[in-house]
Amino acid sequence: MDMETISTFAKKLWCVKKQLIIFLTPLIFLPLLFGLPEKEGKCLYVVLLMAVFWCTEALPLAVTAMLPVCLFPTMGILQSKIVCPQYFLDTNFLFLSGLVMASAIEEWGLHRRIALKVLKIVGVKPAWLILGMMITSAFLSMWLSNTATTAMMLPIANAILESLFGDLATLKENCKLKDETEGLPQIKLHALSSEKQMLSIDGPDGMEWSNRRTTEEIRTESEYQMKVWKGFMICIPYAASIGGTATLTGTAPNLILIGQLKSYFPECDLINFGSWFAFSFPLMVLFLILSWLWISFLYGGLNTRLCVRKQDERAQAERKAQAVIEDDYRKLGPINFAEGAIGFFFILFAVLLFTRDPKFVTGWSKFFNKGYVSDATTGVIIVSILFIFPSQKPSLSWWFDSRASNTSYVPLLSWRKAQECVPWNIILLLGGGFAMAKGCEESGLAAWLGSYLQPIAQVPPAVAVMFITAFVACFTEFASNTATIIIFLPVIAELAMFVNVNPLYFMIPATIGCSFAFMLPVSTPPNSIAFASGHLLVKDMVKTGFVMNILGILSVSLAINTWGRAMFSLETYPDWARQENMSSTVPHVQFPSVSPFNLTGL
Repeated sequence: MDMETISTFAKKLWCVKKQLIIFLTPLIFLPLLFGLPEKEGKCLYVVLLMAVFWCTEALPLAVTAMLPVCLFPTMGILQSKIVCPQYFLDTNFLFLSGLVMASAIEEWGLHRRIALKVLKIVGVKPAWLILGMMITSAFLSMWLSNTATTAMMLPIANAILESLFGDLATLKENCKLKDETEGLPQIKLHALSSEKQMLSIDGPDGMEWSNRRTTEEIRTESEYQMKVWKGFMICIPYAASIGGTATLTGTAPNLILIGQLKSYFPECDLINFGSWFAFSFPLMVLFLILSWLWISFLYGGLNTRLCVRKQDERAQAERKAQAVIEDDYRKLGPINFAEGAIGFFFILFAVLLFTRDPKFVTGWSKFFNKGYVSDATTGVIIVSILFIFPSQKPSLSWWFDSRASNTSYVPLLSWRKAQECVPWNIILLLGGGFAMAKGCEESGLAAWLGSYLQPIAQVPPAVAVMFITAFVACFTEFASNTATIIIFLPVIAELAMFVNVNPLYFMIPATIGCSFAFMLPVSTPPNSIAFASGHLLVKDMVKTGFVMNILGILSVSLAINTWGRAMFSLETYPDWARQENMSSTVPHVQFPSVSPFNLTGL
């Protein structure tokens, strides 16, 4: 067989790679059904099947998420009446309400007004402008999806950069000036105007050096500006990923944690919107500051100068960029009634979720029967009002004015708009995660896998936390963060019980670590959007993201061992995690004896 035939065959295989994965993966994992205990082996077979399909996207993510509906009942792992309700728990309603609120904010452009206002305040010097971009992206990503935030912020950044540095194509050409002039013949360098030669003190040779020095300055200046441009492009998706960790609705893994806690530990009520925000917001701020320092240092330095050009030219460029921001903000006009109403309901949404039961103070949920009102109840109440509240200021005179328009009033949000903006595939993905976790729990698979992680029991808990966070952060570079947390969180929960450590001590860092996808363009959609702009190289993301991951792991370790330890009483093994308090329907594997450890040594 010649090389051409082999090449043609390889290309054909590549064209049908997804179909091959779909048909071969079930066959490859088939021995698991016969080599392991019956229920655990069957559940592991389904979990690995879904993991491969999620990581390779051989099937759409939402379709893979629905596999438990058909596989768990037919393989005798879980009854259909238990699997199906997992796809719309109250956690899904909380996520849905957050998405609907985000669609209303986008509908009336409130997010753009917030972004431009922040940029007006911070100014246009590189280090401060990067900080402004990161603050804005992180704040918006707390409420909008990180993909939508990145898609909105990148055009704003490009407009500002073009006003500062001019056309990107010209900038790239200027970066190549050194290579172009070094190869030119000597006579061409001397072919200058007689006027310029007369101005030269050292004659033609001196003028050649003067010209070369000027070219070097232009190249150096352009290279600096290109670095700043890359810093702008890379800081936005990173800040969006960081910002999503601060709220429960900010990213799907946070909600997966809540759902699995309710499934595994029904008595645990420590995590809700308020308590999560109180823990994660300071962590997000800390990580954002460290990230800003690193990105600013790497792409332009921590100084606030614009570039190496003359001071008057620099001031002129800064004024031009500031004018672009102010002009865009001016075009928005004054805040209209709809924007004001959305802003009010947005603040009310956040305040009510935060104050329902923040744990460190008494929340308003005490006025209702205990356990009846959840974050989902609060979210659905607020977003339901958006479909009723008018987008135009009500007027009493309208009723008596015969010349006034008789058209129907428009609410702040229509169901058509909500349908367009809500990613229903993510809702199914959440449900698939809860169904998988339920199967792992009921079959005893998570406990069986946890028993084989005995080596982790031999290291101090603080080191184990860093190891778990680092492992999850590395895995999420190649798989979606939702799929990553779905796969590993049940095992991490069983591991914590196995070594007698508060499960939250392992589960919270793992959940946050799933958002630390910084090293590759394919790691997360925001990275892909920034990379698609054409300004970044893979090596830029790897170089920046590697240090970002280290900073993130250290930040999470610091947070969980300081204020997290105090907030959630992590130094003790809680009663709600003891097996005798858990559902009797959940089988538990008898683990080999291991010296338990606690957190007193932290």
